[in-house]
Amino acid sequence: MRAVESAGTDNAVFRLGDELAVRLPKAEGAEGQAEKERYWLPRLAPHLTLPVPVPVGHGVPGEGFDRPWTVCRWLDGDDAYHAPITDLAHAAVELGRFGVSLRAADATGGPASFRGGPVTAWEEGAMVPAIEALGADGTLDAAAVTGAWEAVLRLPPWRGDPVWVHADLLPGNLLTRDGRLHAVIDFGGLGTGDPACDMMAAWTLLTADTRPLFREASRVDDATWARGRGWALCWGVVTEAYYRGKNPVLASVAHRTHTEALADFP
Repeated sequence: MRAVESAGTDNAVFRLGDELAVRLPKAEGAEGQAEKERYWLPRLAPHLTLPVPVPVGHGVPGEGFDRPWTVCRWLDGDDAYHAPITDLAHAAVELGRFGVSLRAADATGGPASFRGGPVTAWEEGAMVPAIEALGADGTLDAAAVTGAWEAVLRLPPWRGDPVWVHADLLPGNLLTRDGRLHAVIDFGGLGTGDPACDMMAAWTLLTADTRPLFREASRVDDATWARGRGWALCWGVVTEAYYRGKNPVLASVAHRTHTEALADFP
């Protein structure tokens, strides 16, 4: 069994032989992810347009490890942190189609996602102090970000039925082969709610000229796209403020995300 290098904060991943992977929750809040993935991924996978790591076994808390854990099929490829996607146009379209297929699956009985509500329910007041902290050292333009954030707070909420969301479509949760998007992994945030959080990929991963491809393939309305941009701004600022000095890979992605999102505000 070999450890897999990852910038993820919730689970440690190990490769078991050539065909399997073991996911061990390392964060207290991640304890329920294994059971959720074990129940829902086999039901969702047949409907999805990209490969996902379907669990084939699980472990229960016991001597040596006190949390539930999972064994899933190993998917070839490298995460997009370590092997960046070079064909972003292809990724934009395929990731958009993946989101459509996920949202089309029956969400009856699905758990609420931790990012399935309004962005303010996720940030819980962390955005303003994060803006102040990053603005104090010139990391961002505090006045510009504050203005954009105020616009986000004025957006109307999602009023549709809850749909499935991955909720964490960061580069580290996307596998690449030969520079192309190949698979989506880490469904620890899987749940139901507002699809806006999955629009964040437009700013975490894509560029100004490939975002329109993702938007078209995602088939979302203007309001959902605007909320997604708000998620990208907020997630980027709050995450960079928290992880700089702790997780430089994640902090770098967060910085890119809020910078790209801010540039897209009218």
